[in-house]
Amino acid sequence: MSKIVVAMSGGVDSSVAAALLKEQGHEVIGMMLRLWSQPGKESENACCTLESVSLAEQVAQRFDIPFHTIDAKQPFRDVVVDYFLQSYEQGQTPNPCLMCNRHIRWGILLEEALKLGADFIASGHYVRLNKKDDGEIQLLRGVDRGKDQAYVLHVLKQDQLKRSLFPVGGYSKLDIRALARDFNLPVATKSDSQDLCFLSGGDYRDFLSEYAPQTTKKGEIVTSAGKILGEHQGLASYTIGQRKGLGIAAPNPLYVLGKDMASNRLIVGEAEELGSSEMFVNKRNWISGKMPKETFRAEVKIRYAAREAWAEIMPIGADQAKITFDAPQRDITPGQAAVFYNGEICLGGGTIQSSN
Repeated sequence: MSKIVVAMSGGVDSSVAAALLKEQGHEVIGMMLRLWSQPGKESENACCTLESVSLAEQVAQRFDIPFHTIDAKQPFRDVVVDYFLQSYEQGQTPNPCLMCNRHIRWGILLEEALKLGADFIASGHYVRLNKKDDGEIQLLRGVDRGKDQAYVLHVLKQDQLKRSLFPVGGYSKLDIRALARDFNLPVATKSDSQDLCFLSGGDYRDFLSEYAPQTTKKGEIVTSAGKILGEHQGLASYTIGQRKGLGIAAPNPLYVLGKDMASNRLIVGEAEELGSSEMFVNKRNWISGKMPKETFRAEVKIRYAAREAWAEIMPIGADQAKITFDAPQRDITPGQAAVFYNGEICLGGGTIQSSN
């Protein structure tokens, strides 16, 4: 049997993951990372609260699992929160979970686990792994497509995946809830967290107004031809493809087409102006560790909740790729991840730079 450190959050998924591994006879250790939140509002953020710590400790005690908390506040602030702020300052819409997974969970937590002599770390993510005959680890979608989290784990590399376990990936969320009840876990009915973990119970725009006030500065709403239609409430408040909440009257529905950071203008237009068949990505990661040498076809997901779309992917140099979709995509958003799939297999992905 193996020595396994489980990343415990006080939620149902990680708690069931720990319970399943313990039931299988492994030596299980619980570990929670204490992350940064706004000073004076620590009790309001979406994770690492005293309640979450208490629930994780209760689960650990229930199964006689040693439990550790690790202070990761400063590196989380320096890596994840700064990335979040800088992305909005550059007119992008970031996904901070990607940075957290790459540098914090599979960075700091994995390092701490190895210090304890662990063979693996485990989490409550809804994904699966497959080991090929040559030793390569493939990242597969979770059985429950509605909860599948391969999108946010496409940043992982082979050395990280070879040290990882995902005990809940072969179950549906309903199954995990049922197992939590069967295990008599105190988190069995706890709702899933939907907010960014470092936001203290408020809107991300409130957070930006405090830490990156320039992103919430008002400016002009204009058409692609430059006609002024109204005033926006800060470019960070809008995303590509957005229709509602623009605060302007027009004979036809208008959508956000883009952002002009230099002039602090929000560019809007009608539906036929929205969308593109091409985009470029950078900061690529190929899960196999092998960069494709030729253009290939795959399904591409441009947001966590988006449907996959067929496209051709052409690698460019060491870090970029050009994506050409079979049909135009309306919501291509710089800063979001574009993730590539071959059926059940997540191939990797990158960060959207721009569209044509």
